[in-house]
Parts: sequence; structure tokens; C-alpha cells
Amino acid sequence: MFENLQDRLGSILNGLTGRGALSEADVSAALREVRRALLEADVALDVVRSFTDRVREKAVGAEILKSIKPGQMVVKIVHDELIEMLGGEGVGIDLHAPAPVVVMMVGLQGSGKTTTSAKIANRLSTREKKKVLMASLDTRRPAAQEQLRQLGAQANIDTLPVISGQSPTDIAARAVQAARLGGHDVVILDTAGRTHIDEPLMVEMADIKKKSNPHEILLVADSLTGQDAVNLARNFDERVGITGLVLTRMDGDGRGGAALSMRAVTGKPIKLIGVGEKMSELEEFHPRRIADRILGMGDIVSLVERAAENIDAEKAAAMAAKMAKGKFDLNDLADQLRQMQKMGGMGGIMGMMPGMAGMKDKMAAAGLDDKLFGRQIAIIQSMTKAERANPDLLKHSRKKRIAAGSGTDAAAINKLLKMHRQMADMMKMMGGKGKGGMMKQMMSGLAGKMGLGGMGGMPDLSNIDPKQLEALQKQAEAAGLGKPGGGMPGLGGLPGGLPGLGGAKLPGLGGGFPGLPGLPKKK
Repeated sequence: MFENLQDRLGSILNGLTGRGALSEADVSAALREVRRALLEADVALDVVRSFTDRVREKAVGAEILKSIKPGQMVVKIVHDELIEMLGGEGVGIDLHAPAPVVVMMVGLQGSGKTTTSAKIANRLSTREKKKVLMASLDTRRPAAQEQLRQLGAQANIDTLPVISGQSPTDIAARAVQAARLGGHDVVILDTAGRTHIDEPLMVEMADIKKKSNPHEILLVADSLTGQDAVNLARNFDERVGITGLVLTRMDGDGRGGAALSMRAVTGKPIKLIGVGEKMSELEEFHPRRIADRILGMGDIVSLVERAAENIDAEKAAAMAAKMAKGKFDLNDLADQLRQMQKMGGMGGIMGMMPGMAGMKDKMAAAGLDDKLFGRQIAIIQSMTKAERANPDLLKHSRKKRIAAGSGTDAAAINKLLKMHRQMADMMKMMGGKGKGGMMKQMMSGLAGKMGLGGMGGMPDLSNIDPKQLEALQKQAEAAGLGKPGGGMPGLGGLPGGLPGLGGAKLPGLGGGFPGLPGLPKKK
């Protein structure tokens, strides 16, 4: 979502950080470029003006510390103002009210209200252990109520039975009463939308609000709509009074202007973002993490959380023990590739690592994309059980059969086997050695061969903002991820590296990031 803005701001601010001293003219020139980048990203004009004015005021009058270059100070000021514009601290759905807590979903037709309602219900049910009831108040759109019922059945969430002929306000009152009688903790009201804002829609929303007395009114907005989303948020807030925002399709290729503008215009927090079609692909919105991503600083905390959610800790511990003995067959390789896919693929993981966002383009140019993982898994699945356990059995005739079964060729199979041998060799080399230092050496070697000489290897986490490290520590403890410094074996151990970058190896994520928490072992 923010890739265009990230590239533009990154190039602008990189030009500042290399300078020994900055004049007011330098700051003004940089801010003109920042202003242009934000406007191109569809950020509202008044929001851009306010942002650049605040940055200029702080940057020109900033007291530069001896240990910090002026350019770095400007980057920090831009970073802090981005966080402020996005809302400061993350705010989740407020459930501190007498049960049943009523959550009313509003928005235009096609913004994803019904799917988002089911995602929120699933999130509250699985994470918060809440008993949730969903009710569709959309009596106009054909099959809207049936859609919510099916989503509820898919996620094992209760839905209000449909009674034909009832008005939306009557359905809202019945839903609250049914939730109270059924012992539900939360009731989610999925209201009807329109293709545009009109008076009947606003009157209906006000009537539903009066009848159900919701504790939360969440505006669901499509993040791809740009400037219109700002007007939408302003109108709903003035007429209905929203308590928060949910942005959908944040995984799209939009410019991200809606996310930056809506919070600034309404003053209401963005509480959740939809990052995919699956029921689980709904995340809390953390302004600091989004600002870090926009400025290419990575998002280590989200990476830890994603690892905790997607990786089987018991399986990871067994894998780590096996790897420590130098054992690594093609079944293990397939498991690691699948875990990488769950984590968002190589590009998704690189985008969250500090200083590594720019590697995605280099990897894609070298032909190392996430489709490669799928092809490699297909090759392994075309092998027999004996062949996966003992790759030495793979001679010409067997490779020919596997190539036909996987839709690839012998060259692709040879590359896979070469990668497996390199990874198995690396397993033996890493036994008993300090993983952190080896990871840095591997990253530095990769950077040199890819023409990334300035990258300097794996970033030192000691340079990260102390608040970020503190947040990481809390997230790690909350997830039961052990003590920092233990390595993250379950990022699932692509320990050796992936060939294909001119002889260089792309390190796997099983060697452990310095200072990141290790995964837990089940008792």
C-alpha cells in the first residue's frame, strides 16, 4: 500500500542524512519534495499543509545534538510527525461496557462491511474468547443477510435468524435482545450501504443508532478510494458520530493517502486494517509501525507477532533439534518454504526488516520471487517418500519423472537439489557457532554480490528507537516468545540460503536475528 510513498520519502530523506550540515534552504527544498510526494499519494491538501508546516517549524528551530547529524534529526522529526498524523498510539476496539457490547458497522456499499464484520467477529472470538452474535441489517441488497450467515457458519460465529419483512431498526432491536438472552458478549450490526452518501441513508443510520445504542460505531472505508474517503469519513462523523475507522484492501496497490488523511481530518483513530481476503487477515493499526514502514525502518514487532501466529512452536523446536545434528532432508525444506509463504513470502518478511525493504526489487529482478517457492514445493511433492528422505537417489530417470509431475524441467530440479545441499552444509557449519555473527556475514556477502555495498549487512538492532525495542520486549513477553537474544529458529529456518543470485545465497530466516526472541517450546 505505501510502497510508492516509501520510495519517494526514502530517496528525499536519504539525500539529507548524508549532509554534514543543513541550511534552511536545504530543509525547505526537501519539504517541497515531501509535500509533492504526499499529494501524489492522495493525502488531503489541508493535511499536507499542516504536516509540512509542523515539520518545518521543528526542523528549522531544532537543537542539533553533537552525536546526531542534522539530516538525521530531520528524518526523526518527519517520523514523529507521521506517527502523530496517523494517531499516536494504536487503539483497539473498546469492549469496556456492559454486555452485550454493541458494535455498529457503517459505510458505503462495496467497501467490505459484511466481510469485515465477520473478520472482527472471528478476531474477537479467537483472540479475546468473546461470544459474538452477528446481525445483518441490510434488507435492500439481495442475499446480504445470507452472505453474513454463511460467513458466520464458516467462522463458527452465531448469526441472527432472518425474519422477512422486518425493518433495519427492528432487526437491530431484536439482535440486541437476542444477544442479551443468549449470553453473548458482543453483537455486531452490519448495516446497509449505498453507492453514495444520501439523506435516507443518514436518517436510517441515525435511527439504528438511537434504537441499539452502540458502544462502537466503526466506519468501514476502502483505502483505494483516495480523496473521496476523506469526505466520506467527515460526513459520517458529522451525521452519525463514528468512534473509529476500519480500512479495507490495505494489501492493494493504492497510494495510502486515505489512511494518512482520514485520521487527521476526523480525529478518530484507525482501529483495524484489512490486509487480505482470508478471515484471519485483519490487523490492528499501529501508527508507529506504519510510520516505520513508510520510512523504510522495518517493522520488527509485527514480524515477531506474525511469527508467533503462523509458526507451530513444537514443530519448530523439533526442527531446530534436528538441524543441530546436521540433518536436513527435502521434507524439512518443504516445511520451511511453506512457513515462508505463511509469513508473507520473502518480500513480505524483507519489507518488515530494518533497512531491507529495498531488497525486494533486487530479488524480483534476479527472479527470486514467491512463485519460486510454489514451484519448489511442487517439485518436492512430486517425489516419492524415499526420494524426499534421501535426495541421493535422484538420478536422471527419476528427475525426468519428477519434472513431468511438477510441470518443471531437470534444470529446476537440479537448482533445488543444489540449494538443499548448500543448506544442509550450512546446517553443519552453524552447529555450535554464534548464529548472529554468521547471519551478518551472510547478509554482507549477499549485499556485496547484489551491488548493495552500502547496506553493511544485517542492521544492528541496538540502533533502533528504544521505544521500539521496549515495545518488542512487551510483545515478545505477551506472546510467550522467550527472552530476547535467543534467535528466531521458527522463521522457520531457511538456514542455508537460496541460490540463484549470481552465486550468492539469500540467507534463510532460521539462523536467528540478533536480539529477536526465540520461539517458545510447549511444556
